[in-house]
Amino acid sequence: MATARRFEDLEAWQKARELVREIYKVGAQGNFGRDFALRDQICRAAGSSMSNIAEGFSRNSDRDFAHFLDIARSSTSEVQSLLYVALDISHIETSEFDKLYKLADETASRIGGLILYLRKHS
Repeated sequence: MATARRFEDLEAWQKARELVREIYKVGAQGNFGRDFALRDQICRAAGSSMSNIAEGFSRNSDRDFAHFLDIARSSTSEVQSLLYVALDISHIETSEFDKLYKLADETASRIGGLILYLRKHS
């Protein structure tokens, strides 16, 4: 694994950033845009994933970094759960759900890979 000099170099952070962008886009549309509570919660969860990766990167140990990555991955799972809410109350179509759920899955996978790397090499 190449050494990252900045959190922006991490594929996990880049994927989380993409997830945030897409969640904010869909959250601004139609009934979803008017459901302030759900929109706020899903946007915060997505942002938490991205922010915890960045915050953990600045920690002094791999163990601390891995802990923040655990939180980031949990926030990504929260996004996935909230996508079900949005789908079930017809704020998004199945195709949009599938696209966003897959993106969240890819994000969680990248975060998980980084967690495994850190725990194996610390």
